[in-house]
Amino acid sequence: MASSSLNLMLVFFLISCTDYFVSSNDAIVLDGLLPNGNFEEGPKASDLKHTVIKGKYSLPKWVKKGLVEYISGGAQPGGFFFTVPRGVHAIRLGNEATIHQYVRVKKGSYYSLTFSATRTCALDEVLRISASNDSADLPIQTLFSSNGGDTYAWAFEATSQIIRVTFHNPGMEEDPACGPLLDAIAIKEMVPLPKPINGNIVKNGDFEIGPHVFKNFSTGVLLLPHAHDFITPLPGWIIESLKPVKYIDSKHFFVPSGSFAIELVGGRESAIAQIIRTIPNEFYLLTFKIGDAKNECHGEMLVEAFAAEDNVKVNYDSKGKGGFTSASLKFKAVTDRTRLTFWSSFYHTRLDDLSHMCGPILDDVRVVPLH
Repeated sequence: MASSSLNLMLVFFLISCTDYFVSSNDAIVLDGLLPNGNFEEGPKASDLKHTVIKGKYSLPKWVKKGLVEYISGGAQPGGFFFTVPRGVHAIRLGNEATIHQYVRVKKGSYYSLTFSATRTCALDEVLRISASNDSADLPIQTLFSSNGGDTYAWAFEATSQIIRVTFHNPGMEEDPACGPLLDAIAIKEMVPLPKPINGNIVKNGDFEIGPHVFKNFSTGVLLLPHAHDFITPLPGWIIESLKPVKYIDSKHFFVPSGSFAIELVGGRESAIAQIIRTIPNEFYLLTFKIGDAKNECHGEMLVEAFAAEDNVKVNYDSKGKGGFTSASLKFKAVTDRTRLTFWSSFYHTRLDDLSHMCGPILDDVRVVPLH
């Protein structure tokens, strides 16, 4: 009888363990906030000294090191005002401060982190992001949005099944509390690109595969410059400029087709490119759409597109109310690899806010061979 009871308990234990691991595996398909990624689950009152978090493990789901503050949006001591557009609370990283957590992922897969980050004091604040065996320093001197809503995306390859996601302020300011403000952090697994259809040889030309976009509030997601097209929040594309480009969604902006597009927010300092496979001396037709995102970005816009040794300039008179025009370029391939490049010739700001950088949108990029 005792043996039967023991066997029954063993079976129940194995079933429970199996269910646990299945649910863990299901959770690996990631597309959303990290645990307490919006910091709305705060420390206990006993773990706070004014706004400073005292204990290493006091911020739920995170481990902190150094001077980390738990901030509520609004007016702050010293005359500061911190905007927290996606909720009530945020984290400020002081000198050499760090927060991190461990995330279960698929080894060998690519992931993108989406996060809101804004400088609070110095003009030269930097945020260091790391995950797996990769890291990047994000300079956040330039404010692309005036409402504290700057959101960035950064991609990495998972080198193990459990990776550590870290946000670090490497700065040493005179005021030790000065540092980047983190509002929300999400992760998304980047799915493989589908095979080209209808003869189109551009990868992800409709920009439908990209980073996580926050649903409750979005000013677009800034994609940092990167020189390759595989470990990227925007698969297939290279951001080859000094300034980022912005990934926008149809819920918060006007998009010519589909659900997503690219906004060229930095003039000639904001360029996007892709290298496609071509046959030398063959002719191809490049088509694309440009317009405005219905975000009060106004003025005479000019987008330049380059393919092989050919280029085209496309004008668009924006009223900031949404709209687009279609353009095309016939080009002759010179080699078996052809670079497509797009940039905005002019700098633009919103009609109602001259500090808010914006620009023309790009969508539905296609290249088909001409036989």
